[in-house]
Amino acid sequence: MLELNHGFRVVDLHARLDPGDEEEVATRGRETTPEALERELHQAGVVRAVVSPGHRPPDEGYLRANNAVARLSVDRPFLAFARIGGPRDPSDRATARLRNLTASREPHHAGPDDIEQYAYDDRFHGFTLAPSTDGLPDDETLAELEAVSLPVVVHGGRDFPPGAVAETLLDREFPVVLSGFGGYPLDRDLMREAIDLLGEHDHLYLDTHQVRFRSVLERALLEHPDRVMFGSGAPEIHPSVGVMEILTLDVSEDVMRRAFSANASRVVEGLAPGES
Repeated sequence: MLELNHGFRVVDLHARLDPGDEEEVATRGRETTPEALERELHQAGVVRAVVSPGHRPPDEGYLRANNAVARLSVDRPFLAFARIGGPRDPSDRATARLRNLTASREPHHAGPDDIEQYAYDDRFHGFTLAPSTDGLPDDETLAELEAVSLPVVVHGGRDFPPGAVAETLLDREFPVVLSGFGGYPLDRDLMREAIDLLGEHDHLYLDTHQVRFRSVLERALLEHPDRVMFGSGAPEIHPSVGVMEILTLDVSEDVMRRAFSANASRVVEGLAPGES
């Protein structure tokens, strides 16, 4: 794919890196390598990208994968976010609520000590949560996330919709970046619900991963130009695709500049110009 020449500084809030046992990358979807991911980001004009591991087996946890991603990020334009899971079921089913009353952490779940360790390890710049597959952390762990106050990218969707995100996370004082406008896969109503939440929660942001509806993207960017950030979904999606979707919107260059770089640079310190 040809390199894009768009003239914007672009940073990416949503890329995946899956180290295997041999420090290769074995993804659940499209296979890639750190070198290939770096090359595709360069082709799209992306100068820095947040990376975290993809889904691991339920009883494995993410400590090993997180540390491997951090190692692979050295001397590359990657910022490692630690992926964490927890014991609570994020669904709103009555049975889930009952189970959550007695849910306790297993060894593979992240606890407060893990959060503190990641937060003060300068290899990590934030956290990734995918509650529908990894479970939701307990209150003690969420309290530690609030104490360290690093940004948290949250994978929402039909199994963890924006309303559930608001109920469980948005009363905490840390930045929440709701991936895909909370509507993955392609649920326009959930995306609209997430945009509505921006008016109620100052610490909520949205990334553009797999938001394919121009009207939804334009509405969010025009109504909340300081709260939308570019996220490509690489390697499943070539980052050039996501960049072109923003470039073809009917919004001003200033709004594009905020979405491509300025907004994320305020929330994630390592993405700011001059950081390396």
